[in-house]
Amino acid sequence: MRFLRLLLIILCAAALCVTIPAFNADTCFEEGESYTFFCGDTSKDCRIVTVKRGAALKKLALDEVCGESTTYPSLDVNQFLENAHGQVIFCEQLSDSVNYYCTADLPYSVELYGTRINLHICVKEGGVTVASPIIFGGY
Repeated sequence: MRFLRLLLIILCAAALCVTIPAFNADTCFEEGESYTFFCGDTSKDCRIVTVKRGAALKKLALDEVCGESTTYPSLDVNQFLENAHGQVIFCEQLSDSVNYYCTADLPYSVELYGTRINLHICVKEGGVTVASPIIFGGY
């Protein structure tokens, strides 16, 4: 009887070890200072959820995630684009920032000016925000 209990505990532990990684939600980006999820089916009803840490776990609890964003204190944009297999489609220079609209190997996308965009990088003093597909809200 003791053997069967021990065997059952070992089997349960093995099953747990196999299933936990299967339910792990990957995020688009390595976590920065904070991580934001955009939830909803349109930008009009977009709900913004921001966490300081544990983004992958939080993603599991969210419905209708349609985009993700994080902010880094600094970022080598060229290296980041290379790692994401990204290509800059167009660039926008504002008074306080430079915005790169790109295509990359990321899951979300929108159409801007007739082109599929799925990576938005905003470089400004104090940090770099990256998002897929684009940064919603004020940045």
